[in-house]
Amino acid sequence: MVRIDGNGDESSLVRVRGLNKTYQRGGEEIHVLQGLNLDVDAGEFVAFMGPSGSGKTTLLNLLGGLDLPSAGSITVAGDEITQMSARKLTAWRARHVGFVFQMYNLIPVLTAYQNVELPLLLTGLSTAERRKHVETALAVVGLADRMHSYPRQLSGGQEQRVGIARAIVADPTFLLCDEPTGDLDRKSADEILDLLARLVREHGKTVLMVTHDPLAADRARVVLHLEKGVLVDAVMAGGAR
Repeated sequence: MVRIDGNGDESSLVRVRGLNKTYQRGGEEIHVLQGLNLDVDAGEFVAFMGPSGSGKTTLLNLLGGLDLPSAGSITVAGDEITQMSARKLTAWRARHVGFVFQMYNLIPVLTAYQNVELPLLLTGLSTAERRKHVETALAVVGLADRMHSYPRQLSGGQEQRVGIARAIVADPTFLLCDEPTGDLDRKSADEILDLLARLVREHGKTVLMVTHDPLAADRARVVLHLEKGVLVDAVMAGGAR
């Protein structure tokens, strides 16, 4: 279930209450998010839509602990991340959040295997354990046979699959996807959306995705619209079928 009225219970995976984000630009205050409430249960696929400047990416950054709110609270899996120190937040992010970006953010001098392994280097896993995790993640995204390829040897869709493998390799609590198909052609975009939907359906992942693409949003179970920093509605999308 997904709710934006602030009446969700403590069992929600993600609980946001009274979230505000304000930036200073010269002597002017820019209110990006205003009094936002959100509850998302585990296993949901949510798409955030809205015009440029509506606060979508800001919200994603706050949910992932990359930024701090001006007011309000965010609780994920029982952890109130808005009260964490920078050190604790870094450790929490490494354990709980998988990020998928529009531009893949792969390191060109590393192979697909090495790019996917990067998040695990921050853990105490042995080399053998890391290998098992990486090989599993690459198999899930259908690139087990390309693990030794460099980004320049892959198509855009394959690069994004490596990015998704990197995001899931540590078995995070949820995935945050910022325009994951924005740099892809329609066929490749559909393949990535199929993969995200399969991660939800078959692996129980929770996916929160920012997109401008109505066809991408239609793959989610719920679409939330942001207008001037406020969530205005929640509608069932095509992914619910």
